[in-house]
Amino acid sequence: MEEIYVDHAATSPVHPLVVEAMVPYFTEVFGNPSSIHRFGRKSRQALDLARRTLARSIGASVDEIIFTSGGTEADNLAIIGYATRHQDKGKHIITSSIEHHAVLHSCKALENSGFEVTYLPVDETGMVSLDDLKNTVREDTILVSIMFGNNEIGTIQPIAEIGEFLRGKETVFHTDAVQAYGIETINVAELGVDFLSVSSHKINGPKGVGFLYAKKGLVMTPHSYGGEQERKRRAGTENVAGVVGFGKASELAFETIDERKIMYQQFQAQMLEIFDNEGVDYSRNGSATSCLPHILNVSFPGVSIEALLVNLDMVGIAASSGSACTAGSIQTSHVLEATCGDSERSLSAIRFSFGYGNTVDQVKKVAIETANIVRRLRTV
Repeated sequence: MEEIYVDHAATSPVHPLVVEAMVPYFTEVFGNPSSIHRFGRKSRQALDLARRTLARSIGASVDEIIFTSGGTEADNLAIIGYATRHQDKGKHIITSSIEHHAVLHSCKALENSGFEVTYLPVDETGMVSLDDLKNTVREDTILVSIMFGNNEIGTIQPIAEIGEFLRGKETVFHTDAVQAYGIETINVAELGVDFLSVSSHKINGPKGVGFLYAKKGLVMTPHSYGGEQERKRRAGTENVAGVVGFGKASELAFETIDERKIMYQQFQAQMLEIFDNEGVDYSRNGSATSCLPHILNVSFPGVSIEALLVNLDMVGIAASSGSACTAGSIQTSHVLEATCGDSERSLSAIRFSFGYGNTVDQVKKVAIETANIVRRLRTV
């Protein structure tokens, strides 16, 4: 039985060339990058090279990149780190109702510490309103955090427009770009963002490493204390092998970004065409025009999503009901609740997400198998 993985938004397989690049840093080049001897210097050189590669990928300078353990830590460091350091300037934060839990839970923690958080609503496509944001910003608003592209429905937010509105104001702007990085072209200066979070394992790099872009001059309260790594912003010996792999994965992603976008768009169109031809009743969730090309979220009314996922797994197909952070418990997604309401549509949604290794033939098979299972479940 052929196994087909269409859950790349949850995590992605590590590219063979990334593994190859990492291997020497587990065995031959093992020095602590903070050590001044030649073993340490070799590790430091590798760290510096990867940092330059990653900084260049978003139009940043090397001293604006802080290595973290992943997107979650990057979100936490930006939101909690900045807010707690600058609460004397104000204690109001703005975010959206469909953010990743790393952002939402960070905001909740701040609320428990006396901050006020405004959660902007979204329309049926998952888009925030720029006018809503403009009407919500106050003199004591110190931080706005709006994700670049949603991890469940793929909707891309008007980041550049928000950045332009906030430009010159005292309010700093953070965006969680974990799902967009390596898929969309990103330039932090053009977008007007002050903080940007990225994770390696979404772009065929290793798990356990990511980075936070922090615009030069911004100061945060660190979350870890110890050594003076990452310019005293994130203590602890750097994950050299992971960072090297991250850098290599970034290179590969941006070398093929245009062709992959076209291919993923074709995958989406192919699946929807098959659903149409098979006469399957479905609804697409999220925006059809402003969306990440590798994420397709579809509802099949009248179908138990748990039964659908189990049946897909039985024929070797791995998909998802939404965010990986709620995997193991089938429950209504907060993203779908915000866009669809507490409806059957939100309870019957499945996410297909494409990536390295997927082919047109695989996508066709996934669509046909899904249509067959949906028809069968509706007759039970």
